[in-house]
Amino acid sequence: MTQVQLKNLSKVFSGAPAVDAINLDVACGEFLVLLGPSGCGKTTSLRMVCGLEQPTSGSIWFNGQDVTNLPVQKRKVGLVSQRFGLFPHMTVEQNVAFGLSVRGMPAEEQMRQVGEMLEIVRLSAFAKRFPSQLSGGQMQRVAIARTLVTKPEVLLLDEPMASLDTLLRSEMRQFIRDLHDEYGMTTLLVTHDQIEAMDLADRIAVMFDGKVAQLAAPDEIYQRPANEQTARFMGHSNIFVCTRTSEQHIDSPYGPLSLGEASAHGAMKPSKAMLRFESIQIGECREAPQNNAFSGTITRAEFLGAMMRYTLQVGEGSLTVEEASTIKRKTGDAVTVTLPPEQIWLLQ
Repeated sequence: MTQVQLKNLSKVFSGAPAVDAINLDVACGEFLVLLGPSGCGKTTSLRMVCGLEQPTSGSIWFNGQDVTNLPVQKRKVGLVSQRFGLFPHMTVEQNVAFGLSVRGMPAEEQMRQVGEMLEIVRLSAFAKRFPSQLSGGQMQRVAIARTLVTKPEVLLLDEPMASLDTLLRSEMRQFIRDLHDEYGMTTLLVTHDQIEAMDLADRIAVMFDGKVAQLAAPDEIYQRPANEQTARFMGHSNIFVCTRTSEQHIDSPYGPLSLGEASAHGAMKPSKAMLRFESIQIGECREAPQNNAFSGTITRAEFLGAMMRYTLQVGEGSLTVEEASTIKRKTGDAVTVTLPPEQIWLLQ
């Protein structure tokens, strides 16, 4: 297992910083996801770890050794990209064996290791096929097998599921996580997909404009974002202006709100607060109790399959709420909404 450290790592292209003095400490065997919008610097960071890009400043360390200037072939890393990069004139087994043949491994040992790897990625029956005869998911598994067979100490995944459809993406996420758990390799994955990041990561580094905005476990990133930008990027948020009136209370467009103990430890002088769509409780219209419950009217109803998404007018503000689609509500219905105190999070 390999510990990966990025120390004040920067990369400048044509005078503009793509990566701006980031610091990351990836533990041995950890699955870390770099998450952010296009152009935030996550792929550039991964390419510097791989050795395909040279940092403008800062350093990269593997197990306490500075590898910043070490050639890519000596770093013992494996890179899997979204473009697969398979050789179209080679069969599956020839593609997987390529890295071993470059290293001069005897043909008999190559075939033994390739056979074992194809069993692991469940492609033994496709060994003689060419890439054009495979599905997208199968080609991605070949690309992963070709990387893993060389036994890298650090696995780098650059949006490996970006070109797959929704069902295949879900299957590949499970496949990649299972492989990681089996091999225990230190893994860095780049994605702009929040679901993918939360499903796979031990920790997530959220990046904007070349900087790490927050580094934390997936549930903390989602429930306790460090700032409004992170909260909005993670999606499914009601973000509203507020004024703190006491340690446990704020004023909002919906009315006065009580805070839970964890919520009260958010921003000391908040300008806004956050509440996830699914956290809000919605019920039949009745006289609203005093604690964080208000009367509202449904102004829009969206069917999303398993879920319904409602937009409600509550007091002087608008709220978005999600609940199971088995409950039937419609535009114009009067309802009561309850905003759980422990689910409100204060933002700077």
